[in-house]
Amino acid sequence: MQNLLNPADINHQEVVQQVAAALTEDVGSGDLTASLISANTRAKATVITREAAILCGTAWFDEVFRQLDSSINVRWHYKDGDSIAADALLCEIDGSARAMLTGERTALNFLQILSGTATVTHQYAQAIAHTACKVLDTRKTLPGLRRAQKYAVLCGGGTIYRIGLFDAILIKENHITAAGSIAAVIQQSRAVAGKRMVEIEVESLDELQQALHPDIDRILLDNFTVNDLRKAVASRNAYTQHRIALEASGSVGLENIRDIADTGVDFISVGALTKHVSAIDLSMRFQFL
Repeated sequence: MQNLLNPADINHQEVVQQVAAALTEDVGSGDLTASLISANTRAKATVITREAAILCGTAWFDEVFRQLDSSINVRWHYKDGDSIAADALLCEIDGSARAMLTGERTALNFLQILSGTATVTHQYAQAIAHTACKVLDTRKTLPGLRRAQKYAVLCGGGTIYRIGLFDAILIKENHITAAGSIAAVIQQSRAVAGKRMVEIEVESLDELQQALHPDIDRILLDNFTVNDLRKAVASRNAYTQHRIALEASGSVGLENIRDIADTGVDFISVGALTKHVSAIDLSMRFQFL
């Protein structure tokens, strides 16, 4: 399945809405502390990273200051997807001191969180770069920031599976139980999906054999051992009607993703990319004029 987002094509209206919601949450009826600064005071500021990272979130950062004061100027030294070293100067800002102080935390929040997602994705992607296997994200995202985090996954070198419940089918254990069997749920799935992807989750090699079906595009191998993953790949390769992609999932970490990829699976989904968020340590330093 092709990526559903392009790093060069952010949904600007969604960025506007996300930033507006974040500013409403933080600023509320007004920034009391910033009112201590004269309205005429101007400032310059720089954003520094204290750790190496993959940069992501510049559009959200810019939008914070655009909504607060469109005359604020932000000059970037890097772009989304760039690898940045510790202590690198990311950007320079100048404009109204009040507006810059008001937007500081919200702007950094977006930049730190999205850079964190891009950075951990990059670590996973690099660990299996010697194979054809791709790192997939999941729907385990921060509420309200799904597309933003999926964009960050792309910036880090990962691959997008689906945006939500509307653009592909993933048949899981509860769906199979409700339908009565793997065969029954597969029969229903293609009529519902049309040309959209149909994937089914299996928990054993026996279930895998049942899932090798013309209406299935991808099979998710849930918590398979490395040895069973190899057997699953061999079974898939012996299925000749059409090529079904295999995705490994469950208990995946940097310590074992290489071994999983070496089995020959096509994808490895990692919930930690978006749910175990570790923000990059950034600092904004001010100079008042």
